[in-house]
Amino acid sequence: MPSFEKMFQTPAQPVFSGTKSRFRLTSALVPVVLAPALLVGGCQKKQAPSAPMPQGVEVLTLHKQAVTLETSLPGRTSPYEQAQIRPQVSGVIVSRDFQQGADVKAGQQLFQIFSAPYQAAYDQAHASLLNAQAAATRAEGQLRRYRPLAAAHAVSSQDYDNTLATAKQAEAQVEQAKANLESAAVNLNYTHVRAPIDGRIGRTLYTQGTLLTAGQTQPIAVVTRLDPVYVDVNLAATDMLRLKRELASGQIERQGDDAAAVGLTLEDESSFPAKGKLELSEVTVDPATGTLVMRAVFPNPDHLLLSGMFVHAHIREGLDPNALLVPQVAVQRDSKGSPYVMVVDGENKVQMRTIKTSRTIKDSWLVTDGVKEGDRIVVSGLQKIRPGVKVAPQESSSGSAGKAE
Repeated sequence: MPSFEKMFQTPAQPVFSGTKSRFRLTSALVPVVLAPALLVGGCQKKQAPSAPMPQGVEVLTLHKQAVTLETSLPGRTSPYEQAQIRPQVSGVIVSRDFQQGADVKAGQQLFQIFSAPYQAAYDQAHASLLNAQAAATRAEGQLRRYRPLAAAHAVSSQDYDNTLATAKQAEAQVEQAKANLESAAVNLNYTHVRAPIDGRIGRTLYTQGTLLTAGQTQPIAVVTRLDPVYVDVNLAATDMLRLKRELASGQIERQGDDAAAVGLTLEDESSFPAKGKLELSEVTVDPATGTLVMRAVFPNPDHLLLSGMFVHAHIREGLDPNALLVPQVAVQRDSKGSPYVMVVDGENKVQMRTIKTSRTIKDSWLVTDGVKEGDRIVVSGLQKIRPGVKVAPQESSSGSAGKAE
């Protein structure tokens, strides 16, 4: 190849000298144009792509710890006794003899219904009874006189039979008059509307002058017994079987004779001071939900629990000294619904572990299989990793372990 000096020293042929001259000029300029490109290309070297930085994640190292096991069940309070008071006779209210929201005793008068018509009916029934008793006395006397005469054949058998029938009819009329008198006495007593049970009476919309109808659908007052009180909870049938086995083995704390002790948490997250006990369970399981209703009874001397309150019942099932708790934010589920977690191994690579859980304890799952003490569980950054990749783990504090991503 000629040097650059010789190339520039070679005189260029004029462009207008014909086709051959133009070809020579172009051939002479090609090395001049390509040479710089070759020099520049030779100076550049290919650089290998840099490896990506490991993804930073937060991990939580599992440690065995002692955990109190308990079953928490949502439920509502219901009254131990409740009486919806309805009038048994029709009439106008002449007095209301209680204070709304006050405690009443069984037998205490609550309303007074106008009783004059029922008093008159009672007096009339009493007079009818006296009349029937007089007729019965007269018929009985005539029967006594006819009895020896009939034995002596002084009177005909027909006359004696008629006298005997009259005495029997008079006796029946006496019994009917007594029944009418008793019915009138009951209706007269119903004009005094009384509390059937001890308890607290609620508000009422009925005042003096209100006309009541016997057997009306709307109660005129409601009396509720507040001590003790029931708590009804829904329990899965599988949990019911487990609780029965634990109760039989003595694992569950007992209250009284052969009854499981139950604690209570109110809507404001405060704990109810007294403990209750499981009293009964339904004999059938709802086929739609697979649950049944269990009822606990709680003492309520301060009347803190009211009917219809939402509460959480807790049944203590003992202590697990070697429990492994995994935060709920670290647990994911596959397409089949099986739970799994991401574990960082000794080489800081991610592994997927299928786990088995038994219950929730606050914001964590109690894990029974799939992980062991010392495993590092990824609790933050799960959306940016996959099994097999290398990560940069950073130990999570106890406060951040339970936070959602």
